[in-house]
Amino acid sequence: MIRIGLTGSIGMGKSTTAKMFAAEGVPVHDADATVHALYSGRAAPLIEAAFPGTVSDGKVDRTLLSPHVLGKPEAMKKLEAVVHPLVREEEQLFLQRARADHRRIVMLDIPLLFETGGEARVDVVVVVTADAQVQRDRVLARPGMSEDRFEAILAKQMPDAEKRRRAHFLVDTGRGMEAAKRQVRAILKALAATG
Repeated sequence: MIRIGLTGSIGMGKSTTAKMFAAEGVPVHDADATVHALYSGRAAPLIEAAFPGTVSDGKVDRTLLSPHVLGKPEAMKKLEAVVHPLVREEEQLFLQRARADHRRIVMLDIPLLFETGGEARVDVVVVVTADAQVQRDRVLARPGMSEDRFEAILAKQMPDAEKRRRAHFLVDTGRGMEAAKRQVRAILKALAATG
């Protein structure tokens, strides 16, 4: 079974690209979606114990959690120590199900793939990219986004040029949806040919 790691910086179109792979029949495990589910489930009491007053109605309230961890590297490490093992457990269950279903190719959608050493858990890395101006325009069009917030997010992410350098395949979403779909199909064709 070939495990594709999908990553890309904010505003590059990673979520849209993951949906393109899914539309081609590739099972996708979304790390962000898993975190959201865990915040409403298993992780909530653990996060409340680590950061009292951050859970409301049985769910982690991100607005209550934010002041505890933003700009606080030690607190962020504490949060990651709670959440990351649970995300890995869910990922392992996803891979077990895919093996049981005899899937030849699966995808792990991991936003901070390189930053967290996730490339060691995959066979192939696909980086979603676009021109820097396209990225900036997309992100700043999001509700509640500011230049400062965008710059802060970028500062936490490996530069796009470095991600591109480390990728096995690229999907450039700056050339439109149809071009991106063609690139996705070309990647899957290349992987199928490798057996």
